[in-house]
Amino acid sequence: MNALLSVSDKTGIVEFAQALHALGIKLLSTGGTAKLLAEHGLPVTEVAEVTQFPEMLDGRVKTLHPKVHGGLLARRDLPAHMAALQTHGIDTIDLLVVNLYPFEATVLKPGCTLADAIENIDIGGPAMVRSAAKNWADVGVLTDASQYPAVLAELQADGKLSDALRFGLAVAAFNRIAAYDGAIGDYLSAIHFEADKLSDSYVPERVLFPSQGNMHATKLQDLRYGENSHQQAALYCDPQPLPGSLVTGVQLQGKELSYNNIADADAAWECVKSFDSPACVIVKHANPCGVAVGGDALECYSKAFKTDPTSAFGGIIAFNRPVDGAAALAVSKQFVEVLMAPAFTAEALEIFRSKVNVRLLQIALPDNYHLARNAIEIKRVGSGLLVQTADNHELALADLKVVTIKQPSPEELQDLLFAWKVAKYVKSNAIVFCKGGMTMGVGAGQMSRLDSARIASIKAQHASLSLAGTAVASDAFFPFRDGLDVVVDAGATCVIQPGGSMRDQEVIDAANERGVAMVFSGVRHFRH
Repeated sequence: MNALLSVSDKTGIVEFAQALHALGIKLLSTGGTAKLLAEHGLPVTEVAEVTQFPEMLDGRVKTLHPKVHGGLLARRDLPAHMAALQTHGIDTIDLLVVNLYPFEATVLKPGCTLADAIENIDIGGPAMVRSAAKNWADVGVLTDASQYPAVLAELQADGKLSDALRFGLAVAAFNRIAAYDGAIGDYLSAIHFEADKLSDSYVPERVLFPSQGNMHATKLQDLRYGENSHQQAALYCDPQPLPGSLVTGVQLQGKELSYNNIADADAAWECVKSFDSPACVIVKHANPCGVAVGGDALECYSKAFKTDPTSAFGGIIAFNRPVDGAAALAVSKQFVEVLMAPAFTAEALEIFRSKVNVRLLQIALPDNYHLARNAIEIKRVGSGLLVQTADNHELALADLKVVTIKQPSPEELQDLLFAWKVAKYVKSNAIVFCKGGMTMGVGAGQMSRLDSARIASIKAQHASLSLAGTAVASDAFFPFRDGLDVVVDAGATCVIQPGGSMRDQEVIDAANERGVAMVFSGVRHFRH
């Protein structure tokens, strides 16, 4: 058996080659990989010795040769193929280990030149991978170091690879080539090409949305069904998911996550990640129905739950701090579908051990976790995609413009910023009452902003919460004064809204008439 090893990422390659050699497998290699293996005392034959043709053009041409591709592509079950190999003195290559030039990593580097990007476009590697993958029935092709253990296990046990493993490796190989070519296409399609600036130091400008999008994702799991039982569904993840994102989570217990669980969990997780201080978010049907900050997980949960205990039933709960025994005990008293946190103490896990259906999802949060957000959002429409930059705008105290005679107090300013942050995650039209670091009433997803204001007030009444002295956020401007009057009648003393309406002055005058403070954010937060 012959194995050809030619890797850019040399992680684990020496140990893998040593194991192959111990099995009596002949090693072929190229360039730096061959040198590395030889330095570790392994008998390795350079591909140039096999082809009788030296590497040339600074390594651009080294494996593009019939003695390489013939050895990969020949079908062992066809006498004519094997006779052709014998006639031309070509040995079969039964195992190919190739990972590609680091194109994706190269173009992510600040200041990457066009010349550097082009030189990191692999030619010989993908060609060999395609040949080996096409001939999967006879050749095993490895494109990632994570595949080494499974291949070694079968070789050591049976002396050969099973059909199932070879086929799986071939599928992974074609997917890797597709993703690699897609990354090249994305990069080149995004370049604002300027021929008069071409040089080895030329760093091209890139447009945000390339002329062609080559989007790749890996399936994590099939789901029981989609939003409804007659729909099918699956969960996919990006090739390089962001640290602290939902798909990086580990389910510690509970039933399988459903389509709706995942959608709601993502809404809760993204919202709770937006807070620097300890926070808890409870989501129902993609809308936060309770959000709070506090000194610890228990305080955060207790305040968030008070907002709307009715809607919290069967909700999704997210914490941005570890869940301890006290918080777990409080949460365990209600029906919860999914509970997410960066960690759970042993006591918390023990409390939920008997609640076998509760899904516990642990998602490690990196430093500066609130900055780890998707840059682009994608939505499917009929035969197309809507693509936009994500709404990652952060409002600072200095950004607020007070437009009324009454000035908000320092405490009211903090409540306004809190309310504004929550409103960003509530479906439009959104009206959010807050006070003391917790939501007091949430009105979401109504066709009329006036109805959202009324619903938020009704929610507070049902939860026996007084809205006196609350701060209110509106995700978009008040088109008339009637919406303002509703929230002030309910007890609000300060309001934050984007401004920008033709009737801004009418609303400002109404705020002055009612004796409340109003600030403009200058941005809106529609969420559909």
